[in-house]
Amino acid sequence: MKKIFHPFTGLCIAAIIILAGCGGKTESKTDSNSNSTTTAEEKTSESKIATKGDFKEGTDYLIYARVRLLDNAGFTAPAEAYSLLLPKGWTHEGEIVWNAPGSACAGTFRWFKARSADGKYSFEMLPDQLYSWTTNQDLMQYNMNNSQEGGYCSFKEPVNAEQYFRNVFAPGELNNPEIIKVESNQAVIEQMRRSNEAQAREATQYGAGNIRFDQTAINADVRWQDNTEGWVVLGVTMVETDVPNAYNGTVDKLYTTQIGKRVVFKYPAGKSEEAKNQFSVIMGSIRTNPWWNDEVNKFWKNVRVQKHAVHVGKIEMMDAQTKAMGEAAIAKGNDRLKTMDIELRNWEATQSSQDRMHTNFIKTIREVENYRDETGKYEMVSGYNHAWSRADGTSFILSNNPNFDPSSVLQDQQWKEMKKVDD
Repeated sequence: MKKIFHPFTGLCIAAIIILAGCGGKTESKTDSNSNSTTTAEEKTSESKIATKGDFKEGTDYLIYARVRLLDNAGFTAPAEAYSLLLPKGWTHEGEIVWNAPGSACAGTFRWFKARSADGKYSFEMLPDQLYSWTTNQDLMQYNMNNSQEGGYCSFKEPVNAEQYFRNVFAPGELNNPEIIKVESNQAVIEQMRRSNEAQAREATQYGAGNIRFDQTAINADVRWQDNTEGWVVLGVTMVETDVPNAYNGTVDKLYTTQIGKRVVFKYPAGKSEEAKNQFSVIMGSIRTNPWWNDEVNKFWKNVRVQKHAVHVGKIEMMDAQTKAMGEAAIAKGNDRLKTMDIELRNWEATQSSQDRMHTNFIKTIREVENYRDETGKYEMVSGYNHAWSRADGTSFILSNNPNFDPSSVLQDQQWKEMKKVDD
């Protein structure tokens, strides 16, 4: 399990570190009573033991542990979907939800909640929301009268990220906090644009034309009445499609709005700096299992292909066919899972395009830096000036104190300082 230690700043630690980092020099001092000479090295040995107890977990440093979320529904055996770092002592819960093809809100959704031991800090990833809308009056009336919302889907007009946040998310699920600031996140918008271009290329294979994407993303600062503050991030993609109306010769418009990456981080008022570091580490550490992500995407792409085939009248999609298709994908995925060397976790040391979006969300709050050790390159929150690792790809220490040396303080010579590198 990956662990990251976060010693806090501002301490000149232990005599040996004081000498090395605070400009101390070896000196001798004669005790008038005993006529004995005590060297700085001897004092170092004595004070090191006493100083070790001065470092308190949660005050002087934080330990981060990697937690892994399993998909217990989509495969014949539980499969790891994603992982992230949480401060030690936090509790968490989460789930991967599959709504089967043909259901009211077909798709794969996920939710995750985590909370500190004292309940003062919390991190939550809420499931995506899907809105559908049409300008065709007959279809509009039908959908309003026969809407089958599945918890994650609704028949509602399209919105952008800020409209959704101010008019829906904040007064609803967020319990109406005071909105301090809302900023557009251009880095996330650009990444969403590239992803949407790939979706547009797929849609053209089904004969869709005149598809337009509008992507928006925001970071927001909020405050609740219970002396709690927080950050909210989310991204919205609105898809507009022209559909010829064969009955009157006009063109109707179909809208699909996907509200995703809904993340909320809460912290006590006045703890902004500590919260920034925690939030940045958590968001920057999210790693989606590429095998799981590929299998999920392939499954739903096959569903779309089958649905299109039915639409054009080439074949009839049967439940048995969909089931067989899913079982085949699952069997193939399970075979790959058995052969995957899960101990190496190479994919956790890299950023997929999906994970990069999480990092981009936090860049307006806290920048990230790249560090390298023997195992590869890692992104670390820039709230700290120094990083160490044990060159095992699992354990890291971040600190602002230039005199802090974990190999001395923690009595573990395996800790080596990482080198800061360019992107």
